[in-house]
Amino acid sequence: QVQLVESGGGLVQAGGSLRLSCAVSGRLFSRYGVGWFRQAPGKEREFVAAISWTGTSTYYADSVKGRFTISRDNAKNTVVLQMNSLAPEDTAVYYCAARREVTASSREYDYDYWGQGTQVTVSS
Repeated sequence: QVQLVESGGGLVQAGGSLRLSCAVSGRLFSRYGVGWFRQAPGKEREFVAAISWTGTSTYYADSVKGRFTISRDNAKNTVVLQMNSLAPEDTAVYYCAARREVTASSREYDYDYWGQGTQVTVSS
């Protein structure tokens, strides 16, 4: 059993920053890629960012490029999503997910484990 727990969500004004963390625990497979996804009210879940096991490969949705940064600390089994210059359209529940592959992916169906999500609300 693998557990992913997101933290760091909250309410922030437009232009502000938040730092989301994803703690991975349980019976871990050896190496795993991690992605962040989000789901806004009334919309489908969408890809935000992903990172490979080594951290050398990262991918971002066009909507967050230049504003969000994904990173990881494998010694702590933690992945961080630093979000800057937040806008109201970034309001959503943010989920982290892990996959049984070392590479990163932007596709939901490539991920095997999901967290419960953390709410991010950006006020205008």
